[in-house]
Amino acid sequence: MTVVFLGGGRITSAILAGLRLHKAKAKSKDRFVVHDLDPARLRDLKKNYGVAIEPDLRSAIRRADLLIVAVRPDSLSELLRSIGKVDRPLLFVSLAAGVPLRRLSAMLGTPARWTRAMPSPVCRSGRGLTALTFSRNLRQRDRQRVRNLFASLGQVVEIPERKFDAFTVIYSSSHGYHALATLAQTAQKIGLNRKTALLASAHALADGILAWRESGLSLKSLLREAATPGGIAAATMAGMDAAGYRRAVREGVQSGLRRARANARK
Repeated sequence: MTVVFLGGGRITSAILAGLRLHKAKAKSKDRFVVHDLDPARLRDLKKNYGVAIEPDLRSAIRRADLLIVAVRPDSLSELLRSIGKVDRPLLFVSLAAGVPLRRLSAMLGTPARWTRAMPSPVCRSGRGLTALTFSRNLRQRDRQRVRNLFASLGQVVEIPERKFDAFTVIYSSSHGYHALATLAQTAQKIGLNRKTALLASAHALADGILAWRESGLSLKSLLREAATPGGIAAATMAGMDAAGYRRAVREGVQSGLRRARANARK
């Protein structure tokens, strides 16, 4: 199968890194081609991941068995107008957050067939998480092709499209990086050097969450274990909550939802 990426930005780079890891283990015979308007970006992708590059959009589409549309939502309409009419059945996977299947289908019409995917940049390590949602009339064979591709990057979940925006806001690895940066900066302010601050903060977040995933214990029981009543951890959490920690998370998530819904209207 020849997979063509339309757009060579950061998420394409992350996916290609993950696919390269998988290919080395599984000896996959899939071929990958990237189209982008930036020649320097194409050269870098070819050098770093050994993929074929195609600066001409029409030529890229002719080579494709499956197309991954990896452009920002505000660039999507322009790209699809450039594609114009599709003269043979083609399977498209959109990574554009917030843009629904009905709009994608309307922009290209038949015989284009659409899926939406929301992969995490963490897929570059093979530990990604991808949500999928399919057009109602998409064939099982096409659904399986898409599942198999993203399963090579990590875990895959299938969810109704009406829940896609909520998933997009919550699953982002930016939450972990944001928390790590904030906690490490705070650690430095109370006296730790940068290296130790990052080590302690990364353990608190990544190792703690990994322990939850692997232990089978409930989050509630692990919180009780980690935060003894009257102890330092309990006092720290109580202080965060009193300062508006939960409210800040809720308001941040709502801001992300509003952005996703605005994308659908563009």
